[in-house]
Amino acid sequence: MSDRTAGDPPFAADTHVDRFSVPVDTRAPGGTTNAYVVGTDETVLVDPAARTDTLDTVVREKVADHVAVTHAHPDHVGAVADYAADTGATVWARRGYEDRFTDAAGVAPDRTFVAGDRVGPARVVDLAGHAPDGVGFETGNGVICGDVAVAAGSVVVAAPEGDMRAYLTALRRLHARDPPALFPGHGPRIDDTQGACARLIRHRLDRERTVLAAVRSGATGLDEVLDRAYEKDLTGVRDLARSTVRAHVEKLAREGRVQWDPAEASVEVADE
Repeated sequence: MSDRTAGDPPFAADTHVDRFSVPVDTRAPGGTTNAYVVGTDETVLVDPAARTDTLDTVVREKVADHVAVTHAHPDHVGAVADYAADTGATVWARRGYEDRFTDAAGVAPDRTFVAGDRVGPARVVDLAGHAPDGVGFETGNGVICGDVAVAAGSVVVAAPEGDMRAYLTALRRLHARDPPALFPGHGPRIDDTQGACARLIRHRLDRERTVLAAVRSGATGLDEVLDRAYEKDLTGVRDLARSTVRAHVEKLAREGRVQWDPAEASVEVADE
């Protein structure tokens, strides 16, 4: 199943997608972010989180034509300005988020894109949710998906910036496209794309049920909901889990299933 349209130009089946694990200040497991160099004759450098000797060599040899990011979180943009200056590459950002990109990357974009546009050898896919400007870059070999999917574990969707409804839509969009592989922002390549998306959707819906059950049991503050919804040690990640619980609560509120007061950070069951 695919949501591509008949008018979409085909991809080269042999589009190279090379992954480079970059040590960076990130709370993702492993302490690294994946940078990608896509293409051969025309190349795009995606998510250069920091400079490394290896990435320097590859970028110098392949001469990046374009630089873009899946989203403008700090652990994905650290070397955008440096590599753009070194190569003279065209710097891209999602349209409508130019200021966000400039503030994070330290350089203004030369051009902007929307979903469906081509950036060098890749096509842009809307994958907002983890971040409001989130996108993927689709090639014949798969989709560079940023922090939408991971091979193991789950993804933080941290409100107020993270949007749980949009995140679930992004996962369903990837599931429908069923690309040959997913190239995530952190961790190894994902070959079972539909299985990974289904697992992450199931995890989020399971968490939603525990959050709603906590509210129905009388929990009103986010910390109280968090304590009842999670049955594991949250040492070191409690703030991230709390922000994700808020994202679940905001989704439930938009659906009319709970009442959410952001000023008081309190939640209660909606009147039926």
